[in-house]
Amino acid sequence: MIGTSVNTTRAPSTSDVPATGPALRKAAQGFEAVFLREMIGTMREAKLADDIFGSSATDSFRQMADANLADSMSEMDHFGIAEMIEKQFVGLNIGGTDE
Repeated sequence: MIGTSVNTTRAPSTSDVPATGPALRKAAQGFEAVFLREMIGTMREAKLADDIFGSSATDSFRQMADANLADSMSEMDHFGIAEMIEKQFVGLNIGGTDE
């Protein structure tokens, strides 16, 4: 009979998560910012009326403004996407010791 191992560890709660490295936090916030940029961009595409001042310059400015907004929103930690990513990677025990 082949022995099997079942991982019975639970996902870490907020109190269980050790202090993570700044590189992991920065990467998680970066992912959250990209996600928010896509979300904002999709909302912009669902416009209800044509823009009377619409031009390629206006579109470029809006894209830059949306990217800046997404970056700011991800730094505020209101959405929780970055926190969930951090918890997931800490739970994988990357670079840690085996139990």
